[in-house]
Amino acid sequence: MTDSKRPRFRLFYGWYIVGACFLISVYCCGVGSLSFTALIEPIVEEFRWSYALVSIAASIRGLESGLLAPVVGFLFDRWGPRKLIFAGATIMGIGLLLLSRTSSLAMFYGSFILISTAISAGIGVVPMTVVGNWFRKRVSLATGIVVSGVAAGGVLVPLVTWVIDTYEWRTAMVVFGLGAWAVIFPLAIIVRHKPEQHGYLPDGEVRKSVDIDEVQTSTQYGDVDFSAKQALKSQAFWHISLGMLCNFIVANATLTHIMPYLSSIGIPRGTSGWVAGALPVMTITGRLGVGWFGDRFDKRRVTAVGMALLTVSLLMYGYLNVTGTWLLMPFVILYGAGYGTQAPMSVALLREYFGRARLGTILGLATGVAYIGSLVGAPMAGWVYDAYGSYQVAWFALACLSVAGMFSFITTPPTSRTILEVGK
Repeated sequence: MTDSKRPRFRLFYGWYIVGACFLISVYCCGVGSLSFTALIEPIVEEFRWSYALVSIAASIRGLESGLLAPVVGFLFDRWGPRKLIFAGATIMGIGLLLLSRTSSLAMFYGSFILISTAISAGIGVVPMTVVGNWFRKRVSLATGIVVSGVAAGGVLVPLVTWVIDTYEWRTAMVVFGLGAWAVIFPLAIIVRHKPEQHGYLPDGEVRKSVDIDEVQTSTQYGDVDFSAKQALKSQAFWHISLGMLCNFIVANATLTHIMPYLSSIGIPRGTSGWVAGALPVMTITGRLGVGWFGDRFDKRRVTAVGMALLTVSLLMYGYLNVTGTWLLMPFVILYGAGYGTQAPMSVALLREYFGRARLGTILGLATGVAYIGSLVGAPMAGWVYDAYGSYQVAWFALACLSVAGMFSFITTPPTSRTILEVGK
């Protein structure tokens, strides 16, 4: 039996979890992922490795995260989020400390294997599934806030760049490796698995009588409830996963090479560091704005519109060396709005189509497919620059791929057809 009235003068605990996951994502993504672009030039200078070789670290990170995503989703449904976040923080600190001692290419790649393992536990599947468990009606908004932490990690890029340029990159990695333990451990304590274990229903409804071991099923809330095996049989799962794949290829290439690209067209490193930080931060507009639209309109169309904006921004990006830097501002705005829609809407789509009983596993599988894009994007852009001395061809190719992702999302079969298809 439930009481649909929410407690007065008391914030639903799910929002505390949203806040904790937001801050965890800021640190994990800002230090472990987005700041990689600030490392490329110092690493190339010290070791004389090619841009393509250094960029492979981003692909290793993507491969590792892609392989781990289904495993993380599986473990989440059984262990809950807290143990995974604690493990991720521990491994991230170790990975960054190992990176500070790098003396060979193998050691360089090995440190990124550890960092990517940590990122898989700290951002992505874990926080987004937590939000999917705690929210239903406001899942797009709550997910948008959490994934905005990934974008807000961009504010750390100028800081990481400054520490690297002032104290050299090895010292910077020690500082931020120790910081991972100091920041993430306390936040992990706040995160809880499911609202039913604490007397709530999704969105903050309170149960009058609570059995701590009782977990209500999705059907009690009018949700669908598919197993991972059923989801894999559906066309909808593959449409959403392929759309996510296209988005990952674009994002991995763009964010990894933004500072080398801007430097190659004559923009100072200090300025390009600020642009590298501003770009993910601007995606917050898309991540938060899409929460309102995604809860009110067809999620497939909202996601496809985001991919269309991403396509236009990439075309602008490719012409920066022709038209001049005045295109940087509209590029950052459109890229932020377009790219920012993808993470919250992908989670919202998967929850709408397949329910929340196995959301961790299903999201992990979809993310595993999408992370294949991380194997392609960054090395492809690096190879284009090594071969032609320009990134322009890479940006136009990625714009075409963004169009493919748009069509994949917009042609996703409706939920009613998916229910019939999987129920056969």
